[in-house]
Amino acid sequence: QPNAMGGQEVGGLANQIAAHMDIANDKHRDLVTRFWNAPNIATEDGLKAVDMFAAIERGDIRAVWIMGTNPVVSMPEANGVRQALEKCDLVVVSDLFANTDTAAVADVCLPALGWGEKEGMVTNSERRISRQRKFLTAPGEARADWRIICDVATRMGYSEAFQFSSVDEIFREHAALSAFENNGSRDFNLELAQNLSSQAYEDWQPIQWPFTATSPTGQKRMFSDGQFFTAHKKAKMLPVAAPVTPSQPDQDYPFVLNTGRIRDQWHT
Repeated sequence: QPNAMGGQEVGGLANQIAAHMDIANDKHRDLVTRFWNAPNIATEDGLKAVDMFAAIERGDIRAVWIMGTNPVVSMPEANGVRQALEKCDLVVVSDLFANTDTAAVADVCLPALGWGEKEGMVTNSERRISRQRKFLTAPGEARADWRIICDVATRMGYSEAFQFSSVDEIFREHAALSAFENNGSRDFNLELAQNLSSQAYEDWQPIQWPFTATSPTGQKRMFSDGQFFTAHKKAKMLPVAAPVTPSQPDQDYPFVLNTGRIRDQWHT
């Protein structure tokens, strides 16, 4: 959760591709297609978590790879999630633990690294990118998520696109994509990091993006000049109406209850 912003930066949402770009944006898709030489990039938004498991239940999705989460416990209507995964042709789970509720319905379990065993960058909610350094040795055959993905991609025949040997190599490519034909048109820009040396990566100090020639020390506050990342450079103001929920309080049921997250079950 402390890296939720970082997950979005690399395209970890159903409606995004890498470097904070949107699937629905034709220009963004074209940029990523050309940068990665990836002509088969998605052209429509993917399914969010609840909808995705419904699609698995229907058989519309026949393979799923679950990394670092335990949806059979953490998702709403968890029994339905379990039933969907039991029907799925291929369920792959990457996790630290062999005996989770989700691992119990997996066809393949891949041992992943824990937080203290990982190397890489994380971004918090104020756009501050920090270098994470491991303090534990990887146990057994556990591997980093990026290494597992590269190995699987290689086995699938895409070795040329996944020839990474280190986390700093991946970060440089990530930074290069953020700066690709940017010219100030997109807020997420790590221009100065695209040619970062391995030593400079090792010595990295926390900094807020954008990290460019015009903001070499990072940018503490965005939009202070009144310019926004829209076609007309103005902010978009949208009226919001409160939706009518299916269940309304009445004389017999005067209270509305809202579920919350439980600390010890967060992503379980």
